[in-house]
Amino acid sequence: MSGSGATSTEGLLTKARATFHGALLARSLTISNKGVVSIADKDSKTSRDLALGVYARLVGEKGPAGPKMKGQTAGRVFEEVCESYVRETWKHLGHLRPGQWRVFRDSGGQAIAQFDQYSHLDDLERLAEASPEFATAIGRDYLIKPDLVIARDPEPDERLNTPIPIVDPSSARRTSLRRLNNEQPILHASISCKWTLRSDRAQNARSEGLNLVRNRKGRLPHIVVITAEPMPSRIASLALGTGDIDCVYHFALHELVEAAQALGLEDAAEMLDIMVSGNRLRDISDLPLDLAT
Repeated sequence: MSGSGATSTEGLLTKARATFHGALLARSLTISNKGVVSIADKDSKTSRDLALGVYARLVGEKGPAGPKMKGQTAGRVFEEVCESYVRETWKHLGHLRPGQWRVFRDSGGQAIAQFDQYSHLDDLERLAEASPEFATAIGRDYLIKPDLVIARDPEPDERLNTPIPIVDPSSARRTSLRRLNNEQPILHASISCKWTLRSDRAQNARSEGLNLVRNRKGRLPHIVVITAEPMPSRIASLALGTGDIDCVYHFALHELVEAAQALGLEDAAEMLDIMVSGNRLRDISDLPLDLAT
């Protein structure tokens, strides 16, 4: 389209999206002999139909039947595939977000106190361990271990002063981006990966997001959720509302919208439209550039 700024060349995010789906189809996104897709709630016809509609659009035709993974296993696989997708796309966005970045899963097995904005939580934890009364008074909700994070390492003065001098000994002595002041990584994004949204545990993403907001000292990281849940009403339980989560990203939003419309599921299609038009739900391909803002 002339003057639109669009290009006919297939972009990185389109290719990465296809690779992302291919990895899931090869591992956890399966269909049973009865035609039930692994992301579907087998007790809900709407869920089964939507999941099958998404699956059919991803594979082009009915794929081979395969066993459904146990919930925890499927969730772990989803985290791994999401990690690969974010890492592979993020490394190409250095011209938009210069810096020394790391993408890793499960925060290395540590809570968020390893990051600059939340390092003070280590002090709270030591006090809580020393005093049961203090622990009871403050609770332990701050012990958050995100599924997937993006962190930025502080910059040495040599890098900050290239190509022109930016810092010297007399100024910028408290900013976290300067390694002279701070050696801890800076949390840029906290990403919760939810294969499906079947249980109350899915709401942990909302409470963790709220705790990230409340407990920070410094800038707020991006707080997002990636899910493969096919039911719009369940997606809405996380997506609708503001403040604790930036946005929910669906692993195949285009296919889910098409499936809802093709099946004549007006309520589902309307709910998806409300979330999309309200900037509460986006496709996985939107995530890398949103994280770069």
